[in-house]
Amino acid sequence: MKSLTKSFSPTFKQRRRGLLFILLVGVMIFIWQLGSTGLVDETPPLFAAASRAMATTGNWLTPQVNGLARFDKPPLVYWLMGIGFSIPGNSFWDPLGTWAARLPSALSTIFLMIVLGDTMMRYPQEENYFNRRIAILAALGFAFSPLVIIWGRSAVSDALLCSTLGTCLLLKWRRYANPEGEVWWLSWIFLALAVLTKGPVALVLCGLTIFFFGFFQNDFLRILKILKWIKGLLIVFVISFPWYLIELLIEGKPFLDSFFGYHNLQRFTSVVNSHGEPWWFFLIVLSIASLPFTPLLLISIWNNICNIFKLNRRVIKKPDKSLYEFSFFWLISVFIFFSISATKLPSYWLPATPAASILISFSLTNQVKDDLLKSLAWKFTVFLSILFSIILFSSQLWIGLLNDPEMPNFSEELKNSFLIDKAGFLFFLIAFLGMVFLSRRLFGKLLVLQIPLLLAHFLIVLPTFDLADKLRQLPLRQASELLLNSKNKNEPFVMVGAMKPSIHFYTNQVIIFEGRSKNALVNVSDRLENEKRRGWEGRSKYGPNGSETFLLIIDKRSEEKVYWQGLNPKVLGEFGVYSVWRLNRENLERRSKALISEGVITTWKNPKPERF
Repeated sequence: MKSLTKSFSPTFKQRRRGLLFILLVGVMIFIWQLGSTGLVDETPPLFAAASRAMATTGNWLTPQVNGLARFDKPPLVYWLMGIGFSIPGNSFWDPLGTWAARLPSALSTIFLMIVLGDTMMRYPQEENYFNRRIAILAALGFAFSPLVIIWGRSAVSDALLCSTLGTCLLLKWRRYANPEGEVWWLSWIFLALAVLTKGPVALVLCGLTIFFFGFFQNDFLRILKILKWIKGLLIVFVISFPWYLIELLIEGKPFLDSFFGYHNLQRFTSVVNSHGEPWWFFLIVLSIASLPFTPLLLISIWNNICNIFKLNRRVIKKPDKSLYEFSFFWLISVFIFFSISATKLPSYWLPATPAASILISFSLTNQVKDDLLKSLAWKFTVFLSILFSIILFSSQLWIGLLNDPEMPNFSEELKNSFLIDKAGFLFFLIAFLGMVFLSRRLFGKLLVLQIPLLLAHFLIVLPTFDLADKLRQLPLRQASELLLNSKNKNEPFVMVGAMKPSIHFYTNQVIIFEGRSKNALVNVSDRLENEKRRGWEGRSKYGPNGSETFLLIIDKRSEEKVYWQGLNPKVLGEFGVYSVWRLNRENLERRSKALISEGVITTWKNPKPERF
């Protein structure tokens, strides 16, 4: 038996086995049953619809949804999704459209797992630990983060940004650690891809990380020289700038105002879509995103903070041994930037999750010298697991508080599925294993605690996705099918109340979306007559291409509004909280005129930064 104090640097064969294991687990977590559920409203169907439109129209330059240009994100994620929608027979092998839409997120997350594991195996940070285990622990710790589990299987751009930016930063650190053995240009290509994924934010986060780390190491200018930053920025410019320039020339001011003005500058400087949170919001997100290992992350953060404030006595490591500190400044850069931002969303923390997984993986090694602190963190991890287990086993006390008007039976269905009880058992298993290994100096004991997390994915996470899809999204797919089967020639589609872009995605028709106000009814009447979109325009009901009726999806809360009552609709079907009506436009116009006489006005022509 090998001594536990002997240096253990993985050989090529051992690295290959480790990476194959990481790949296998990544496929199990992010690929298995990826297309078994439908797209989740509201954002993923917008990405999927824009990508499918690229594949079907051949316009790979401007993303379009529901007859409108969509300027919220650059095109890389749309291009990757669009490739999936371009594969022949897509509607046969991917009937829900979720394989094509989610695959870029899944594959990019697996890729980052592999880069993360490879980096830590190629550049061992410890002289007396099993570094391959630490590398696998970091890769799996990243994958098992609740945020990564969700967004790694979602049809949005966040996982792709996390992967491209994370790979960029890891490659930059590898270049710093080994200037002779690592190429300088590859990290800049990934930074360019990150800019094509979500815009200038990638440049800011990368720059902040290098800036903070370089000054901590007293090596900032040398780092810039090693990274060849002038040539690197030129690479980023050459790869990413052409799309922005061409789009600006074609679309003009609307693109400038929407992408740069609203989706970047305004989101940072003001609250958008009621997503304003206090400055400490990401402390909560940080804690949730690393469960159940949050205490281990916190001691690594604390250890780095203490080292910084030692001033002239701080420990500065050799470049190839500085990944622990680099990861800390990576995490801190994300925290500072998005804490300053006025608009805050949990997904903004995703680019920090790889750094958090590295810090957790080193928390029980010699990177943290205080054994008492490590012991307390381990014990608190056990305590949290016991606490969550008790809360879950006591679900009858709080499950009734889960109230979603779009899923009125969710609490009852969740209780009958026994998913909460299974989750309680798995947290108890984590606590039990934590107590068993409490006093043992095993360098892989954190890996043991990840076994219940892998089980949880198959026993809890995937079944929960299935349950939510059945209750929340299946009714919308059924309503979409009825719309298509019931449509008369030139009959327009309208949805009022809960605005679900998945209706547009599944019907592949332009949908007029409006809310629940009196203005919404007046808007629908006017838009059916006068609105123009790309490939669609409103028409008079008496015109040669008009229709005297329209098909309407309306939710129960909207049905209760007095101004939607008494219109004599023909109810074609009911699906969950939604009803499908065929409504005579003359009746709608009569009601609209009555509301206008009361002072209600149309509002749909007012400029809106986000429309679909």
